[in-house]
Amino acid sequence: MATSDRTVNTAAARPALPADRALSAAEIVQGCKSTTMYSWSAGDSVDPIPFVRGERVWLWDADGKRYLDWNSQAMSVHVGHQHPKIVKAIQKQAEQLLYVYGGAATEVRARLGDKLARLMPGNLNTTFFTLGGGEANENAVRAARAVTGRHKIVVRYRSYHGATALTINMTGDHRRWANEPGPPGIVRVMDPQPYHYSFGASEEEVTANNLKYLDEIIMYEGGHTIAAFVLETMTGTNGVLPPPAGYLAGVRKLCDQHGILLVCDEVMTGFGRTGRWFAFEHGGIQPDLITMAKGLTSSTLPLGAVGVNDRVAQHFKKNVFYGGHTYNSHPMCLAAALANIEVIEDEGLVDNARRLEPVMRDEMARLQKKHPSMKAGRAIGLFGMIDLQKNARGEPFHPYGQSGPVMAALSKAFREHGLVTFLKNSNFTCIPPLCITEEELREGFAIVDKGLDVVDRHYEA
Repeated sequence: MATSDRTVNTAAARPALPADRALSAAEIVQGCKSTTMYSWSAGDSVDPIPFVRGERVWLWDADGKRYLDWNSQAMSVHVGHQHPKIVKAIQKQAEQLLYVYGGAATEVRARLGDKLARLMPGNLNTTFFTLGGGEANENAVRAARAVTGRHKIVVRYRSYHGATALTINMTGDHRRWANEPGPPGIVRVMDPQPYHYSFGASEEEVTANNLKYLDEIIMYEGGHTIAAFVLETMTGTNGVLPPPAGYLAGVRKLCDQHGILLVCDEVMTGFGRTGRWFAFEHGGIQPDLITMAKGLTSSTLPLGAVGVNDRVAQHFKKNVFYGGHTYNSHPMCLAAALANIEVIEDEGLVDNARRLEPVMRDEMARLQKKHPSMKAGRAIGLFGMIDLQKNARGEPFHPYGQSGPVMAALSKAFREHGLVTFLKNSNFTCIPPLCITEEELREGFAIVDKGLDVVDRHYEA
């Protein structure tokens, strides 16, 4: 077809965005909303902030307003925004080698593989690179099925594992509903902490009861048919819930009894978020596979990874791993990851998360005494969440899987006072970059305090 015969796109009827100047805040927002789609949202309802600059724990919009990043964007900007060492590493790699396909060998691949092998504990010595966390979980399942010759995958209801066709259906929460029916072989089980979890039992009782239940489920499903148990080591957006005492060790024991591979989803918790390099270290266990992303590069460039133990790695020395795509082991992304890990090490950010945990807990305790609408707060490292309630019975403001006017009002208050975070159902996250100072952390909670004043107006005394 000749150029003159091409059908004119309907977008040509609109004025083009100006190329000779920076766009205004309104132009950025309108341009994004009119020609791009937003994830997990109806496009007409989104009201995105037009960010143009970032530095450490701060972001600025096109009008010059400053915001404290209270969620590390996607729970992922561990080292803070625009870290100069990562920027320099990306620039250097761009000058040397922008891209080769995943079947090639590169220096940065060798160096990052070696770094991760030394960083991951125990016999987790081999890594398969992907482009994100959901893809890492999908490949972990693919590997587990190939190694065991089994097909079933056990997952929990209070979980999120990604947005691919497989991982959104491995996800337990309401985000999977619109994507069902999913692929076969997924077995969902209850978490040790149910959604309505005020039962007054001790951690030991909660653990013992849940492990008995898991053992029975495995019996019903047939342990010989289960390839892997995939779990967020610490539940993320569905509660920021550290497992009760003994739970991880008990799950590890059950998996060993039945030859089930244990996959720890460390996409959100890995690389220092909980005050350890990996959250499973709190439980004193050794998984067979771990999945990583987010903090692996601090989201400067897209990268995920599957860390596998020697048994799994040896299997694929002799057998083909049927996985991969165009961007596997992309040198630009690997360079960002290598620099990012070095920053976490050099600046002591894992220790900083551990050091500031009691500060976050103290601030949450202070706010809970002051605000009747605050039901509870939890934190491990710099991984925190606050639950809200509409009455003394602890009922949420909105039904499970829904938001509503109260959370919308809270979001607006946070935005007006210069704080951005993730709000869901009747809770919100407190997950700032690991480089945050104590002064900045308390500044964030001062804004949270003001936001809870708004929520208190809706509390039913």
